[in-house]
Amino acid sequence: MKILVYGAGAIGGYLGAILSAAGEDVTLVARGAQYEAMASRGIILEGPKSGRPDPIKVRAVRPGEEKPPYDLVFVTLKAHQLASAAVHVRSLGGKDTMFVFPQNGLPWWYFDGIESCYKGARIKTLDPEGVLSRTFFAPNLIGGIAFKPSDLVAPAHIRLADSEADAMTLGEIDNRMTQRLQDIAKITTAAGWAGKPVTDIRKGKWTKLLSNAVWNTMGAITQSSATQAARFAPTAKLAVMMTREVIALADAVGSTLEVDAEALVAASAKRVPLPSSTLQDVRAGRTLELDAIINALLEVGQLTGVATPNLEVIAACANLLNQRITDDQTAIRPVKLA
Repeated sequence: MKILVYGAGAIGGYLGAILSAAGEDVTLVARGAQYEAMASRGIILEGPKSGRPDPIKVRAVRPGEEKPPYDLVFVTLKAHQLASAAVHVRSLGGKDTMFVFPQNGLPWWYFDGIESCYKGARIKTLDPEGVLSRTFFAPNLIGGIAFKPSDLVAPAHIRLADSEADAMTLGEIDNRMTQRLQDIAKITTAAGWAGKPVTDIRKGKWTKLLSNAVWNTMGAITQSSATQAARFAPTAKLAVMMTREVIALADAVGSTLEVDAEALVAASAKRVPLPSSTLQDVRAGRTLELDAIINALLEVGQLTGVATPNLEVIAACANLLNQRITDDQTAIRPVKLA
């Protein structure tokens, strides 16, 4: 199978590296220093279990240098980068190409493919101009969830926090269990990242949002990891209230999450203290992935009538932070005091 990983940052770089090491026919697409480091040296994986002793040699190209068509494309861009790349990415596949989207947060196709009282509704925050809906069609789409905390500490140098929950979850948008899901899962599992085909990818998306909507946004504002925020009593209390709102939103659109908010926050206090992908973007001066992980939730709240006061406050602060980063073209990171 001819595989492409489009957007080889921390997650895409990890996936492309292990697939390459496993002997798969895989190409990674990246830009700038990330591309240069991958092309010249390979990818360094650092971690207690996922780490490798030597850099992994990969086939790296820049956008426009790909050699389509590809059979399987993992689109590992951030959610807010999808629309601008959509037409080009779609051109890299053929009629039957499988496009896997493992972005954080809710997907633009959320209300497609299933029966729901909200069938046909659009979460405009996720695809305001309709570019994604016009470009990618249901038969080619596969939903994904990347459970693999990772930190791009330098170009093509990825630090990984290994845990028993690590998995690449895969699901059809109509909730069928298909052979292609199982085939893709076998490929990632054989490479070292457990593939998990499921019949309800939406519930999995909400489950990860219990973390992303809370810790990514709060951490971006406070320059803290989830571990640090969960160990500080006032932010732990706020996290519990935010988590309850996410649970209520999920339930309103048909995904019942049988979880305890207090227990989830307490468990986060025991995590390996890595910065979230959103905090990494703050420190690098990159646009933040807020639409999919929190702004869309506020829109779902308006659609369903679920109150989200705590999410709204944190979203307001995080969006202002994002505006300052983009308008001022400034990275925000801790500076050691003399």
